[in-house]
Amino acid sequence: MSTLILRTASNYLLPVLLVFSIFILLRGHYLPGGGFVGGLIAAIAFVLHAFANGLDNTKGLLRFHPGFLMPVGLALAFFSGMAPVILGQAFMTGLWLPYHVPVLSSIGSALFFDIGVYLVVIGVTLTIIFTISESA
Repeated sequence: MSTLILRTASNYLLPVLLVFSIFILLRGHYLPGGGFVGGLIAAIAFVLHAFANGLDNTKGLLRFHPGFLMPVGLALAFFSGMAPVILGQAFMTGLWLPYHVPVLSSIGSALFFDIGVYLVVIGVTLTIIFTISESA
């Protein structure tokens, strides 16, 4: 059952929740949060939109199948772990830029690993939810 209030609210909550998920993703270096929690929040935003506006409308927003995010995220996480090996260090050793970037602070291999986890979690969660919703 989808009401007018839920449909209207979900249209406004989707971008707010996506921005919040990116905030949680970027916050994960120094405080609780990171790719997993941020990915779950982003997936919840799309699930709320699908619940209120229908699965077809939400799939139209994505423009591609969410399963595409899984291999992209896995590749990003893998290459962020392999970058130190190329430089002669141990696998998954943290590499950091020597300067700080405004808003993002320190950028390093951990950020790219978290982004990979973020994409994998969104892809897996939405693929599972969309598959279950289509079969029901």
